[in-house]
Amino acid sequence: MSKSLIVIDDDQVFAELIATVARDEGFETAICNDARDYFKVEQNHSIMVLDLNMPTMDGVEVIRQLGKIGRRIHLILISGYDSGVLHSAEKLAQEHRLTVVGSLQKPLKLVDFISMLNSVEASPPLVKQRVSHDQTPIVSNEILDAIRQQQMVLFYQPQIDLATNKVVGAEALIRWQHPSRGLVPPGMFIEIAEQSGLMGELTSYVIDMAVKQSNKWKKVGIDITISVNVSAENITSLSLPEHLSDLIKDHGLNPQSIILEITESALMGELKTSLDILTRLRMKGFGLSIDDFGTGNSSLVLLHRVPFTELKIDMSFVRYMDTDVDANSIVETCVMLAHKLHMTVVAEGIENTAIQKQLIEMGCDIGQGYEIARPMPAKEFMTWLDTHNAK
Repeated sequence: MSKSLIVIDDDQVFAELIATVARDEGFETAICNDARDYFKVEQNHSIMVLDLNMPTMDGVEVIRQLGKIGRRIHLILISGYDSGVLHSAEKLAQEHRLTVVGSLQKPLKLVDFISMLNSVEASPPLVKQRVSHDQTPIVSNEILDAIRQQQMVLFYQPQIDLATNKVVGAEALIRWQHPSRGLVPPGMFIEIAEQSGLMGELTSYVIDMAVKQSNKWKKVGIDITISVNVSAENITSLSLPEHLSDLIKDHGLNPQSIILEITESALMGELKTSLDILTRLRMKGFGLSIDDFGTGNSSLVLLHRVPFTELKIDMSFVRYMDTDVDANSIVETCVMLAHKLHMTVVAEGIENTAIQKQLIEMGCDIGQGYEIARPMPAKEFMTWLDTHNAK
């Protein structure tokens, strides 16, 4: 990484102080007192020290523009505002896929600033996800053909009991093995499927594949649950409980081997019908997980009304809980709340050992994330499982 830094601050004296400290740490530095000037020419700095409170173009506007143009840069946010404002600015930057090193309140402690600079050098490079190289727009008919031609495949992300490290489940995640586009990630076709009214058919296909895979694993002695995301269309279909029950019976499985994950947003429409269906699913023995918990608008209302067996804490809280006090408190509260309601707690988005250790200390039941394993095809999952069990 090139050791270059730019300070964007309308206070010239303060900007020069920051630049001097950075130069002493071995960085090439530049100063920009008007953020508008930064975007007028091509820039190639590895770190930006950004003041939020500026008269012509404030720090929030800078963050928005950086995200819009897709510029990769490490951000250190500085402001005289309270910690709540800095915290929100950090979250905004992360939503724009920017890397936030940290934030400091004015008057800042130079030792903290120097520590942040040194931490950037140790930061790992961003991992580039493998995606389809064909950027031709996808149309709904392609998705429908893919379902019918069985081009959709499932990857499985392991879930472990955090206390024992035993693999207890896997989340089924859809991918599209396209004959010419290659492996297409869900982000490229799920929204189109939703807009085209295909989610019901797509989800039914996924459930069918997951049940078949569960049967295969059962035959070779792999006794784990499989979690499947269920769409809003499915949970307003009154025939779903009978359909799933018959499917499970046909494959000789226990309903408890399948956990249905439902997002809060999926329940916001036909709540009366959804409550009917979900209650009957529970009566038939299926596990129900409230997915992405904490990101919806009526979480507590849903917990009170719907017979969930599992609470899945959204990764937007989990992945930052080792560095963000508020995120840590939210996760801890979710764990306590779920246990009070006699629910199993799953944390998704575990990306380092520090987060995993904190979750164990909090008493979280199950975890998944890149620190444990990435999603993988069923065959690779079995190989990974053998290796994991041999440890």
